[in-house]
Amino acid sequence: MPKQGEFYQRDRQRHPPAHDPRYKTSVARSPQYSLISLENTVSEITGPVFGHNDIDEMDRDLIYNYAQPGESAIGERIILHGRVLDENARPVPNTLVEIWQANAGGRYRHKKDTYLAPIDPNFGGCGRTLTDENGYYYFRTIKPGAYPWRNYVNSWRPAHIHVSVFGTSFAQRLISQVYFEGDPLIPKCPIVQTIPSQEAIDSLIALLDMNATIPLDTIAYKFDIVLRGRRSTLFENRLEGN
Repeated sequence: MPKQGEFYQRDRQRHPPAHDPRYKTSVARSPQYSLISLENTVSEITGPVFGHNDIDEMDRDLIYNYAQPGESAIGERIILHGRVLDENARPVPNTLVEIWQANAGGRYRHKKDTYLAPIDPNFGGCGRTLTDENGYYYFRTIKPGAYPWRNYVNSWRPAHIHVSVFGTSFAQRLISQVYFEGDPLIPKCPIVQTIPSQEAIDSLIALLDMNATIPLDTIAYKFDIVLRGRRSTLFENRLEGN
């Protein structure tokens, strides 16, 4: 259980405004009234938690977890791995990390996704895992493709993976997006452009990790998730601060 007053104050200068005309849907979605903060009770901070019996080993392998027997997903094979840490760089063990993403062509398995790229019949696009005692997690998946979206005439989303992580309790769910080092679409994305801090943008980019790359098999990217504090990862469902 966290000690009283242990969490750092929110750094509000790090997060984008809820309303930014460059990101067109924020105009309609942004709050009309001032945001308020609600403190969690002791029961919310301390539980419940997830158990390993809830997760199958194949859940974190998106290359095969939706594929037919003898088949696999199509695209560039990657590993996404890292640690979930608190604001004092301590590991957060046994916490649920979930991801979802588009396929290699940039299309989601969703009935409202009408992008021209084809559906991969062997790729479901979602996975989950629990961190180990050191807060470590990893997924095997396909690098998602970029795709157009109706923000402006020629707006494209960089390749990205959505990530959901629970903190020290069930009530602390945070959601963000992971981009990939070297993608030229990152600085051109209207959503990314709303983030006022380059440091915060950098916290959303998974770095190429040749040490964890498997020769002739899978390229690795490293992405640590920091739940709170000055070094925290930017979370899109906590735009008022995390």
